[in-house]
Amino acid sequence: MTEARDQTQPPFAQRTTLARPTMIAAGVVAAVAVALIPLAALMAQPAPAPFTVVETNRGFSTLQGAVDAIGSGEGSIAIAPGTYRQCAVQSEGRVAFLATEPGQVEFTATACEGKAALVLRGAEASVSGIIFSRIAVADGNGAGIRQEAGNLTVANSWFRDSQQGILTAHDEMMRLVVDRSTFTRLGTCENSGGCAHSIYTGDIGHLRVTRSRFEEGTGGHYLKARAAVVEVAASSFDDSNGRATNYMIDLPQGARGQITNNWFVQGRDKENYSAFIAVGAEEQTHSSEGLTIAGNDARFVPSLARKSAFVADWTGANLRIADNRLGNGLTPFERR
Repeated sequence: MTEARDQTQPPFAQRTTLARPTMIAAGVVAAVAVALIPLAALMAQPAPAPFTVVETNRGFSTLQGAVDAIGSGEGSIAIAPGTYRQCAVQSEGRVAFLATEPGQVEFTATACEGKAALVLRGAEASVSGIIFSRIAVADGNGAGIRQEAGNLTVANSWFRDSQQGILTAHDEMMRLVVDRSTFTRLGTCENSGGCAHSIYTGDIGHLRVTRSRFEEGTGGHYLKARAAVVEVAASSFDDSNGRATNYMIDLPQGARGQITNNWFVQGRDKENYSAFIAVGAEEQTHSSEGLTIAGNDARFVPSLARKSAFVADWTGANLRIADNRLGNGLTPFERR
């Protein structure tokens, strides 16, 4: 998530001095006008709705109400700053979930259908500027977002302190794009649903992750993707404060695509430290021919002496591995 700071102020001292009596007089008139309004009328003024469908300017007290109002159509929901113990299910249409002030909207500790804060199975969805936190369910797969159908784009969002960040279903027609987002203190292998991860995609068509950060994992992998095509670029995987974590990137069924210009640091507390990137460790459902892993920087935390493979491959495919900057103890490639 990004911040920008800039402030300028021209010195109009003389003009400000001349205008001051007028400003004071206006303030007095305004105060008198407010005093003449009955208190009951002031109290009756409606507060802005937290969820507004932009296209109709209609406000709703619940996120689900706004989603239902869009229905099978297409619309955007502007979400006012606040912390919400709410969740929503999108079952049709195209919906954009937009924080009016990025980083000031948080959905916490509530999951719909025992799955996620947002359960998405419409034609398309996008999420921007939203924090998802403390999502946990009985089977260990509680996520900020569960993508069950359609395409999804996530930007400028933060997933933290939950079992999973983003979890998808199996659907070769689905596409997931994540940009400029952060995944913090996610993952677990201690529940009946198997391991959870910061991002875990099922067998989908395409995953793209750019300019994002993964940090302080609490189990599982940082990114596990069963997608046929995977693109991970210009992102950071900081495991220096991770606990009982595994691979940085796991492509268990193989994949085409690229892993380029990323930064990796492996920490001390690992359940499995044998590789940073694993390709085809479970099965080889997808071709990995031409998978490019290049321009990355990878190393261990300072003062940690350990041996590991940067890329471990079970597929036997022709991978393109080049121009990676590796720290001491790292083997560029290992066939398994």
